Amino acid sequence: MKVDLPVAGGSVVPYTLGEPRSYPRPSGPARTRVAYAAAHVVPDPFAERPTLDWDATLAFRRHLWSYGLGVAEAMDTAQRGMGLEWDVTRELILRSGAEARASGGLLGCGAGTDQLPAGPATLDRVVAAYEEQLAVVAEAGAVPILMASRHLAASARGPDDYAEVYGRLLSGLDRPAILHWLGPMFDPALEGYWGSSYLGAAAETVLAIIAEHAAKVDGIKVSLLDAEREIALRRRLPPGVRLYTGDDFNYPSLIRGDDRGHSDALLGIFDAVAPAAATALHALDDGELDTYEEVFAPTLPLARHLFETPTYYYKTGVVFLAWLSGHQRHFRMVGGLESARPVLHLTRLFQLADAAGLLPDPELAATRMRAWLTVQGVPQ
Repeated sequence: MKVDLPVAGGSVVPYTLGEPRSYPRPSGPARTRVAYAAAHVVPDPFAERPTLDWDATLAFRRHLWSYGLGVAEAMDTAQRGMGLEWDVTRELILRSGAEARASGGLLGCGAGTDQLPAGPATLDRVVAAYEEQLAVVAEAGAVPILMASRHLAASARGPDDYAEVYGRLLSGLDRPAILHWLGPMFDPALEGYWGSSYLGAAAETVLAIIAEHAAKVDGIKVSLLDAEREIALRRRLPPGVRLYTGDDFNYPSLIRGDDRGHSDALLGIFDAVAPAAATALHALDDGELDTYEEVFAPTLPLARHLFETPTYYYKTGVVFLAWLSGHQRHFRMVGGLESARPVLHLTRLFQLADAAGLLPDPELAATRMRAWLTVQGVPQ
């Protein structure tokens, strides 16, 4: 299949798609690593008010579970803070909980404070907002993920306020939670989280919180795109507390680890590369390190392109690839964010996904790519 692709300067060149790679579905989750894919959502383009296409959204979660991955629900990949409102998020969490119970899939759900008006809030209001959402996560039967709060970032006077809020929340949980450290490249409103813009000081604060409440902390997801800092933090965690990498630039080496430990995974990129991720993780289980590296290698250029600056628009690429792969019938996003990335960015993403063998139906991908490019003014 051929597609005429635009290049810088305005010219068009022919591109021939390769054959998709075979990524067999495993019989279950990986044994030696816990791996969540942060899943995107599919909006209903014909609804009068913003809501989701529930059939397509939940079918994609079943796709992720079919490859043995856990689903991290209602995270930033699902456009929390970028168009997805709390009333729809609440329904999403409960529906995903029912699907997880039916399929036996691992499910973690984000709890935050995004039902509050934008801007600062008292610590009591921040805690109450978290608790409201945590109750929904508990009803869904999911692992709670304490998402970073814009309201807390806007209100906290220093590390002690973070310690108070997280201490109150963790003390009230019936099961251990995953903490969430999302760097400002993913959300500029989170600059200075944990009480300091200096990441070394922020790390000391979060380590102190974890140490005090270790029995209530399953792990911490770290999305700073800084492998050395992640490894340093990982080595200081209490026994039994996991480091879930959110580093979409360096995940193969961080998950593989070294003789002093490894990271588990909670990654947006696993939404787009689930079949390859499952194959690589099961190779790691079996000690087949060459296969692990070989499978992940072509996904890394794709991930680094998809998450390039401005990083918080990575969701557009995730949804574009899901559409090209046949997981949904349209390339639309909550809030119109399908327009957040330029044509040449998505064109390159198409080529990188093809190079990784991640377009399962090349004919469908080519047909959709031609149709999309025609709308963008690129003749086919």
